[in-house]
Amino acid sequence: MFERDPAKAGWSDQDWEDATLDALRLAVERRLVADVPVGCLLSGGLDSSLIVGLLAEAGQTGIETFSIGFESAGGESGDEFQWSDIIAERFATTHHQLRIDSRRMLPALGDAIGAMSEPMVSHDAVAFYLLSQEVSKHVKVVQSGQGADEVFAGYHWYPPMADAADGDVATALRQYRGAFFDRGHEAMAELVEPEWLASSDVSGRFVNDHFRHAGAATATDRALRIDTTVMLVDDPVKRVDNMTMAWGLEARVPFLDHELVELAAQCPPHLKTAQDGKGVLKEAARRVVPNEVIDRPKGYFPVPALKHLQGPYLSLVRDALHAPEAKERGLFRPGAVERLFADPNGQLTPLRGNQLWQLGLLELWLQEHGISGPAA
Repeated sequence: MFERDPAKAGWSDQDWEDATLDALRLAVERRLVADVPVGCLLSGGLDSSLIVGLLAEAGQTGIETFSIGFESAGGESGDEFQWSDIIAERFATTHHQLRIDSRRMLPALGDAIGAMSEPMVSHDAVAFYLLSQEVSKHVKVVQSGQGADEVFAGYHWYPPMADAADGDVATALRQYRGAFFDRGHEAMAELVEPEWLASSDVSGRFVNDHFRHAGAATATDRALRIDTTVMLVDDPVKRVDNMTMAWGLEARVPFLDHELVELAAQCPPHLKTAQDGKGVLKEAARRVVPNEVIDRPKGYFPVPALKHLQGPYLSLVRDALHAPEAKERGLFRPGAVERLFADPNGQLTPLRGNQLWQLGLLELWLQEHGISGPAA
């Protein structure tokens, strides 16, 4: 699947852009079929903005769009309203801005964790939970831009993969690990008590085996394949599904339409990694949405308070990791936990996640779901 299709060998860049836009247009139209109005989650990024533009192109008027923002923390802005406002104005949507302060987010964390089918450490889980709560008051079905980064190579670790020769799995794996892995096996051994530690680097072996499978033409294709078929399904898609369904909201994801995904997989990697990622999608999008939204710096769903732990959020994590249940469970080495508390915001993962929050979230999830004693 992640190889070049001989039938498309003669395609120009323009042909790929045309095919991409046509396939996405069809995917959006397919997900309009409903007995109720269909809204859109609008972050202000390329992906959701393009969906709104295609919904308008399909004749939808007064589209209900929804954006969420949080208080700034650690010098990091908690919203991207300036971008979502541009799209809302351009396409005359019925736009809703949801501003969340600490007094509302902190109590919602427990409910969001309760809605998780498994521990989900990404900061944006509670954002999707609160956004879904608000959206469900207005519509019962929304379209979302989830999946575009994995399908069209929007993340920063894809372009460097091109430096690895097509058959050089070791270099490809090293580059992927450096960008994506939170911790290596040695770091896990320093953090986790021996009885809970895997006997070997099972994560590294899993990725290595996946990279060595046939059916991916280049190192970039290998990274895109594992992200599209494994990481995307087990992390962001599951996270959004859990948080939206907690409020009876159905989220539809046109970027994961099977025909669009198959087309993108066949697309030459250099067209996808161009322009700092999603190059072919960006060029197609210029026919629909303003360039200022396309060429803006890449953003993420920001929840600064869970990256820069302080005040009640830090207290929440401290209470969880010092609780009797946590001590009985014996999952983490006490010394390693206390070193993180000594500098709670000093250890961020390559993807800018807070390592202390990750530990706290796991323990909070175990406690919320009534898993006591050994975490078997």
